Amino acid sequence: MKSACLCLSLLLALSFSPATAGQQEPVKPSTETFGNDLRLKIEQFLGRPYARGTRGPKRFDCSGFVWRVMRENGIRMKRTSARKLYFSLPKIQEDEKWQLGSVVFFNNMKHCGIVNDESSFYHASSTAGTTLSEFAPYWRERISGFRRLPIKKET
Repeated sequence: MKSACLCLSLLLALSFSPATAGQQEPVKPSTETFGNDLRLKIEQFLGRPYARGTRGPKRFDCSGFVWRVMRENGIRMKRTSARKLYFSLPKIQEDEKWQLGSVVFFNNMKHCGIVNDESSFYHASSTAGTTLSEFAPYWRERISGFRRLPIKKET
């Protein structure tokens, strides 16, 4: 069975690129506001149709959905392969895996989504478009791993 998202060649890779002349580097969000902002942006994009190779805002594939949500929340990213993204992002602590905003990878890193909580995640499904799906039973056994995005903590 084909992966729910045909995004083998396109995914995200962190690209905190230096600011160009006359432009300021975007400020990374604090952990306190990140969850609320993230959820608002995700909800804005739910229900959009799936289209391979797209990054919204009208249509998404899985990596495009994650890219758009993160980008609009101040996380600078570029799209690349899931495998590269997985290995370029920081490892995640066991207690962070099921927190909103963690990136979850499936099917040997061929599909990805954004964790909502311990029981569900957001993603762009080839059959349902951008949606909230339950991990169990189908998706939980297909998890390849988790990674986190580097988010500045307020001091």
